[in-house]
Amino acid sequence: MTPHHYATSVEQLASMDTILSMSGLAFMRAIINGELAGPPIGETLGFKPIVAGEGTVTFEGTPEFAIMNPIGTVHGGWYGTILDSCMACAVQTMLQPGQIYTTLEYKINILRPIPVGMTVHAVGKVQHVGRSTGISVGEVRGVEDGKLYATGSTTCIVMQGPKR
Repeated sequence: MTPHHYATSVEQLASMDTILSMSGLAFMRAIINGELAGPPIGETLGFKPIVAGEGTVTFEGTPEFAIMNPIGTVHGGWYGTILDSCMACAVQTMLQPGQIYTTLEYKINILRPIPVGMTVHAVGKVQHVGRSTGISVGEVRGVEDGKLYATGSTTCIVMQGPKR
């Protein structure tokens, strides 16, 4: 598998046993390195994780014509999805083997429109991860211009994975 390979079927996604056997950071790095397939939403919306460290994940994305809204700008859902991804995955990097998580809620603020075709980095950074919750923040910045395009915050629920 080459780096940033996206799953094309459910069978290509990591099994729950595989997910539970790894730390969250190891899981994210396995996707980035192409050892595990990434989720198809990334291919659909044109973004992927490129860096994962303890408590932080960076996604790179380039919004294209297919995700524009009727008034000709990048749809707000694209901002929300890339921010949800980087912020929640930042929480994931703090999980121990046997733990899973999911987004409980998130909020975004769109500050300016991203020009279609401009590559951006969405960086999520953990503020807190405890036994049952994880909180992180994120921002979207243009790679070429360094401008801040959007910010966000999320709360994730942290759980023990199902017994297998």
